[in-house]
Amino acid sequence: MEEFKSLIDKKIGEGTVWSVDENATPKAIVIEPDQVEPVLALLKDDESTYFDLLSCLTAIDNGPEVNTMEVIYNLYSIPLEHSLMVKTTISREKPAIESVSHLWKTADWHEREAFDLFGIRFNNHPDLRRILMPADWEGYPMRKDYEEPATYRGMKTIREEEDPT
Repeated sequence: MEEFKSLIDKKIGEGTVWSVDENATPKAIVIEPDQVEPVLALLKDDESTYFDLLSCLTAIDNGPEVNTMEVIYNLYSIPLEHSLMVKTTISREKPAIESVSHLWKTADWHEREAFDLFGIRFNNHPDLRRILMPADWEGYPMRKDYEEPATYRGMKTIREEEDPT
């Protein structure tokens, strides 16, 4: 784990890695949000790490009280058989981060999903639009303060409680 932090400190700059979590599965590092693209490019391209697969990109809404969101990248190196989770924290008010879809093709739809469900904008994404919800849907369903509309195009969207008897 220390080798990942040392590589990032050396090539990107000290302080880029905010913390290391050896107990996470996979092991995790937390980095500055404005360094996501250069750090992930380094981890993909450096022969000592060679993370050739972005297996998952997801997000967490920490809620309006905390006012932050997290973006999580799960990386895997097929030839080196190691994995790493890279996390970063962004503002919830205007959630935006640089796209990594130019590094891994898999990021394209993962970023669209995080945009669609959480409202996170991925700067320089080639086609950032909704992927699961209708194009005219209002709001972001995975946000903790999301309120489901009562109707959509005249159809009820609120589920009614069933009588258990």
